[in-house]
Amino acid sequence: MLHLADLIPPFWDEMFARTTGPLHMRFIMQPVAALFLAARDGYRDAVAGRAPYLHDIVCNPAGRSARLKEGFRALARVTIMSVVVDVAYQFVAMKAFRPIEMATVVMLLAFVPYFVARGPVRRITSRVMRHPRIARQGHRKGIS
Repeated sequence: MLHLADLIPPFWDEMFARTTGPLHMRFIMQPVAALFLAARDGYRDAVAGRAPYLHDIVCNPAGRSARLKEGFRALARVTIMSVVVDVAYQFVAMKAFRPIEMATVVMLLAFVPYFVARGPVRRITSRVMRHPRIARQGHRKGIS
């Protein structure tokens, strides 16, 4: 009989093996794509005057569902790309399909960078927009 304890070492061995095998560039490209989307959405939050994303999800139960849906829509392409690339890696390198490992990789490479970065980008953008010199320049250019 197979026990959970028997699965844990191979899980982590296979996870760390992904960083050097084929398609290892995704460990750079997917977080960069997620961070780009977080920066774009954090900027939009600042311009719209909304609360920081993760703070709003945790502290605003009324708007939580809408904000989560918004984040998942923003990450849909990166998530699909992460899933496709990881499935390809699994079939090429491991000759098997491991859905739990796939979900872990997608969470670590796409969701975590996005959810962690979006709020700070919004805060920084808000502070920059409130700076008097920058606010005047934006006003002259028709940016409000």
